[in-house]
Amino acid sequence: MSPHPAGARPIRACLIMHSTRSDNLGVGALTASEVEVLRRIARDLGREVEITIFDWRDPRAPYVVGPDIRVADLDMRALLDPRRFLRVVRGMDAVIDVGAGDSFADIYGGARLRRMFLMKALVHAAGVPLVMAPQTIGPFTRPLSRRLARLALDRAAIVATRDAPSTAAARELGVRREVIEASDLALLLPYDPPPPRAPGPPRVGINASGLLMGGGYTGRNEFGLGLDYPALVRDLARGFREAGAEVHLVPHVIVASGRLSREDDARACAALAAELPGSVLAPSFASPSEAKTYIAGLDFFMGARMHACIAALSAGVPVVPMAYSRKFAGLFGSLGYGHTVDCRTESAAAILAKARAAFEAREALAGEARVALAGGLARLARYQAALAALLARVA
Repeated sequence: MSPHPAGARPIRACLIMHSTRSDNLGVGALTASEVEVLRRIARDLGREVEITIFDWRDPRAPYVVGPDIRVADLDMRALLDPRRFLRVVRGMDAVIDVGAGDSFADIYGGARLRRMFLMKALVHAAGVPLVMAPQTIGPFTRPLSRRLARLALDRAAIVATRDAPSTAAARELGVRREVIEASDLALLLPYDPPPPRAPGPPRVGINASGLLMGGGYTGRNEFGLGLDYPALVRDLARGFREAGAEVHLVPHVIVASGRLSREDDARACAALAAELPGSVLAPSFASPSEAKTYIAGLDFFMGARMHACIAALSAGVPVVPMAYSRKFAGLFGSLGYGHTVDCRTESAAAILAKARAAFEAREALAGEARVALAGGLARLARYQAALAALLARVA
């Protein structure tokens, strides 16, 4: 860990439901951004910071790293015999839970939610402040999960959401404490702005979701898409090519070789590139910031991975998010950016028409993206101020 000034010990923060090495670069983007927030707060307070990140065991090397970061491997055995988890947590000033962005809900199955409830209960048992970082809350459809969610939120030191529907969901659960309506932390993700480039055709990025290309987790369309998603992606790519654009196929969930491939965008994008001669296959990025840097060099973007779209918007790139759940409209709508299309309720023809219109109006969309980013950063400042006040008080 980093040295710290004499007489002032470091701030000690523990992150749960974050990841330093997730195949899903969106979860990694949240983690890298949370680390940046903690580093800023520590600098403002004139302190060092020591960050412990509980991360599920994985052979992939971490891409969120630094001298102030320690990764503590986590598995179910560690939660069933939680003495090690508690030893780490009891030494912390605060435990910050981002819920992997959108996992604090009962629509993803009971096992994941039980792990989340258990970790929250252990933090409360240790007497350490629990911070619910900006995330999607809900939906909760079962009576027991609704009661446990309300209890966990009411006992937290800070509760922050990333959109208006999540704030409403917390209130509908009966949560009594203050809820800070912020925005997505990944708006803060660092990246390298692109250098000036020579004149040429506009560069259009399409993020093809491996998850949706394969019909969802089960292959049975559990997201309820009302259209043929693979056909739509192919038609979008061909349409942009016909409009004179250079099409880039951009993965944002990159599954390591040898693992289950259902969620892998890289394989999906490579297959499309083979079908679409002349398209550009983006690299299998090593980190979220590397992906954002690439996306920042595009002139227009569409994608079904929400954090790929957040990377575009926060880099000033005009973007049309392709929603498969309420989290898209909630996040972008809360920022006043109204260009999301819905693959559950809109026809392919309608989405293609909106994509063409947005592409033609991309300079105007870029201006709207800048305004939305400014609003999102202002909303995130509320969360950062609350977290800074808590850490100043308890550290």
